[in-house]
Amino acid sequence: MSTQNRISPADYAIISGSLMSAAREMGVNLCRSAYSSIVRDAKDASTGLLDARGASVAQSDELIPILVGSLSHTFRRCAAAYPIETLREGDFYVTNHPYEGGGQHLQDIFIFMPIFWEGEIVGFSAAVAHHLDIGGGSPGITTASTDLFGEGIILPPMKFNVATDWNGGVFQRLLTANVRVPEQTIGDVDSQFAACGTGIARVQDLCARYGAGKVTAVMTEMQDYAERRVRAVIASIPDGTYVGEDAVDDDGLSETPLRVRASVTVKGDSLTVDYAGTCDQVATNLNAPFASTVGSTFSALKSALTSDDVPYNEGVFRAVEIKAPLGCLLNPRFPAPVRARMEAIYRAYDCVVKALGQAMPDRVAACGFDTTVATCLSQLRDGRYSVYLEIHNGGWGGSIEGDGCDAVAGPLSNCTNVPIEALDMDFDFFRVEGYGLLPDTGGPGRHRGGLGFFRSYRVLEDGVKFSIYADRFRIPPSGLAGGESGTTGSCTIERGEERIPVRSKDTVMLRKGDLLVLRTGGGGGYGDPAERSPAELASDRRMGFVTRWPSTTEAA
Repeated sequence: MSTQNRISPADYAIISGSLMSAAREMGVNLCRSAYSSIVRDAKDASTGLLDARGASVAQSDELIPILVGSLSHTFRRCAAAYPIETLREGDFYVTNHPYEGGGQHLQDIFIFMPIFWEGEIVGFSAAVAHHLDIGGGSPGITTASTDLFGEGIILPPMKFNVATDWNGGVFQRLLTANVRVPEQTIGDVDSQFAACGTGIARVQDLCARYGAGKVTAVMTEMQDYAERRVRAVIASIPDGTYVGEDAVDDDGLSETPLRVRASVTVKGDSLTVDYAGTCDQVATNLNAPFASTVGSTFSALKSALTSDDVPYNEGVFRAVEIKAPLGCLLNPRFPAPVRARMEAIYRAYDCVVKALGQAMPDRVAACGFDTTVATCLSQLRDGRYSVYLEIHNGGWGGSIEGDGCDAVAGPLSNCTNVPIEALDMDFDFFRVEGYGLLPDTGGPGRHRGGLGFFRSYRVLEDGVKFSIYADRFRIPPSGLAGGESGTTGSCTIERGEERIPVRSKDTVMLRKGDLLVLRTGGGGGYGDPAERSPAELASDRRMGFVTRWPSTTEAA
């Protein structure tokens, strides 16, 4: 490193903090400028900054971990198709192809824009968002597709220019012609460009103040710092192989659970995760492309091995190798459908956490209702579609530190709920009639699992389609260290006196007057339930969180 670019502790603190702040600001701008409720309100999106080689540096850690964890993986396939040295001002990479190292599923569109300073590329600004509709056989969620082609428009790694190919250009016209609600999809892509523009401006400001050499040197040191921190923790774990197992409820066609197995091998300061033993890929959309498996695995490792002050970047990835047999649920062969891949990668997350829990039980929590419950209500009226999609969550598992969180976003999705007021403004063919916590859903333990919740929708018109993909409707989340399991979820249609169960992977037509009731489950408990303090038991009863547990205070 030249003397000019030598980094002082003060410069490192300022520049690294500024890069992290820029990534977060990008995320805020993306969500605040978005059109769809899934991005604007639920915040199903992520942003980040990469170095000049496309290695991740800083990411919006308060948004979607599963998306930011695969930015570098996705970028590499784009750069392989269109070398970095061919890029010019205003160019951008775009892809959503799950089998080209890219998108998690077709709804996730990745955009990368180069950051130029004095004619040279010093980094890349990246934004990914889940799009409400991307074509395919059904609005929002396509549960019946037997291959990737039926799930929507496929965008292989491509290079375009904002000035010539967007803003009325060929790429915008192509995308507009293939989606059901173009004003939302195009508006959300515009928000991605706005986020990338924010990242570009912030890095250029730093280059103007400190020089490009010093800024890029800090990028490298941020990656090296993350690697050192992760390797230090891995080195503290006893060498050996630790195994975790779990299962997806079913594939939507049969009742056979889909086994997921992870072997975590620690050797010195390196770690390998091998998913050998996981079941074969399935005919339905539960398959997870390898990019999703990578993102899920790193999210589990990051949460268990590091603290919040460690940036989630390329350095975290260097100490870890991830393997999954080609043709298994976590690394399917093209063109297997992958729309509901979150169910499988949540089980991958659980397997890694369970395995690590054998070596470091004080650093992990019991399993939560850790699944994506994705629901979609849609209607075609007068030639125009209206599509509402939301990601619901449940209770999280208890840990050595305390009770699990109630009705909280899972660690891979991190989506917020869409406010009922926003739904009232955007949609007139249904209304929310109930929303609240469900008592007795958290698993008993010294620290109880968090509670699930219910949400009920009154259908106001005929011709409304409801689609869902979810999990943990049959297999509850397990407890830890003697804690008991949490509870499962469910979905029903109340039609007069009739109660119609809805499967966890299903599409049904609703009628005017139907009440759709969704219930999520609670997390597993941590520790022996008999060790829960009388004061905590009394508080649970007083707050209405628990009504059925035996209480040591009843005789008092």
